[in-house]
Amino acid sequence: MHPVLFEIGNVTLYTYGLFVGLGFLTAVIFAGRRAAVIGVSREEITDLFFVILVASILGARFFYVLINFNDFAAEPLSVFKIWTGGLVFYGGFIAALLSALVYAKLKGLPLWKTGDIIAPGIALGHAVGRMGCFFAGCCYGGVCELPWAVTFEDPNSLAPLHTPLHPTQIYSVISNLVIFAILIFMDTKKRFDGMIFWLYILLYGLFRSFVEIFRGDPRGVFMVPYLSVSQGIGLSMSAVALTALILLYRRHRQGIDPE
Repeated sequence: MHPVLFEIGNVTLYTYGLFVGLGFLTAVIFAGRRAAVIGVSREEITDLFFVILVASILGARFFYVLINFNDFAAEPLSVFKIWTGGLVFYGGFIAALLSALVYAKLKGLPLWKTGDIIAPGIALGHAVGRMGCFFAGCCYGGVCELPWAVTFEDPNSLAPLHTPLHPTQIYSVISNLVIFAILIFMDTKKRFDGMIFWLYILLYGLFRSFVEIFRGDPRGVFMVPYLSVSQGIGLSMSAVALTALILLYRRHRQGIDPE
C-alpha cells in the first residue's frame, strides 16, 4: 500500500499516523455528540478522551516494544517512532481503561454511563484507525489464495512483499463497524448503565480472536500453543465482560444502583 502519504523536504506524513489521528478525532466528535444528548458535559468527555489518547498510545507502544524487544535493542530511539506503525491495541486499551477509571473517579463522573457514551465512538474510531494499519502494512495476514487477497509492493511496507495475504486490517475495519452498528442498535434497548460498554468489550474480544486466526505476523503464545497473546487476552476480557453484564443486570433487577 502507501505507508508514506507524501514527503515535502524534511517533512514526512505517514499514512498510519494520519488515520490514527482521524480515528481519535472521529471518536471524540461522536462521543461528544452523544454526551450532549444524554446530558453529560461535552468538555468532560473531550478531556477524558485526551487522557485516553495519551494513555493508549503509551500503553500500546509499550506492549509492542515488549513483545518485539529484540527488534528495538539495536536502535533504542526507534521506540519513539510510532508514526511508522507498531502499536498493540490491548496494551493501549488496558492503559486507557485504568487511566479513564482514575479520571472518572477524580472528576466524579458516572462511571458506567460515561462508558456507555464513549464505547460506540471508540469502535467507530478504531475502524478508521485500522485503515492506517492497512496502508502501513502492519498487522498483516497470512498467505491467502482467495479473490480478495492483497499484495504489498511498497518497499516501505511492514508486510511481506509480493505475496498474496489475507487483508486482516480490512477484516478488523469491518468487524469494528459491525460492533459499532450493534452498539448503536442495542443503545435503543438499553436497560442499565454499563450495558453498552461491557457489550463492546465482549464483542471486540470475540471478533478480535476470530480475526487473529488469519494473521500472519508473529503473534506470541498465550499459555497454550494454539492461542495467540491477543486471542488469550481477548477471550479473557470477553469472559470478564459477560460476567460484568450478568452482575449489572442482576443489580438492575434488584433495583441496586450499578455505580
